[in-house]
Amino acid sequence: MNGSEPDGLASVHRRLDDLEHAVARRVEETCVALLGVAPRAAGKEMPAWRRRTVGEPRWQVAACTAVAIGLQVAVPGRLVVLRPVWVLPALEGVLLLALVLANPHRINRQSRVLRMLGLALATLISFANAWSVVSLAEGLVRGTEGENAGPLLVTGGAIWLTNVIVFALWYWEFDRGGPVARALGTDPYPDFLFVQMTSPQLAPPDWEPAFADYLYLAFTNAAAFSPTDTMPLSRWAKLAMTVQSAVSILTVALIVARAVNILK
Repeated sequence: MNGSEPDGLASVHRRLDDLEHAVARRVEETCVALLGVAPRAAGKEMPAWRRRTVGEPRWQVAACTAVAIGLQVAVPGRLVVLRPVWVLPALEGVLLLALVLANPHRINRQSRVLRMLGLALATLISFANAWSVVSLAEGLVRGTEGENAGPLLVTGGAIWLTNVIVFALWYWEFDRGGPVARALGTDPYPDFLFVQMTSPQLAPPDWEPAFADYLYLAFTNAAAFSPTDTMPLSRWAKLAMTVQSAVSILTVALIVARAVNILK
């Protein structure tokens, strides 16, 4: 009889703790839904990346996407999917213009159409750049590309930089469900762990990841062939970073080797 009392008390305490946590979650969800803000927990406000915010500005991602579209024009016609060279960049430019006109300021409005347009644009740029990478690699192996070091370095640099922007777009589009989902605070589990998340005292209270952070992530992964200060947490993030590193290694190795061989 005496031995069963502690077990019974422990069970009651566990149930009370579960009830307290459930009530706290319900209060937080209600505050986010009605007021757009989360309550203070333990006397400390939740970090911005975990609560509802105004959303990040459109101009960062729009400017970098425009650069990626412009870089495709620098790729020779024999390495592109459609000819003349300007056809696919023009189509991508139309999609980008539609996104900017539909939501020019803050990315915080849920829209299935805008979501599909953004993913379609990223897919087109990715497919075009992948085609150019494969065509250039095949040409270098067969000896039909890389007659002069200067044009080869320009072409390779354009493809490599486009690859960085493309993967930044994919990271940005899918981390915690995308930019709109991050602004609404609907998914508490990040796919990428930034330094500011583990050390919030080193960042302002309104910090949350924006496109520039994902661009930095993509650049360091392409340059170092591995994560640096931002860690992938989900499986898709790890696989995506693996693919980006592999593409970067292939591009840099083939181009640099050929350029050094013919450089005068």
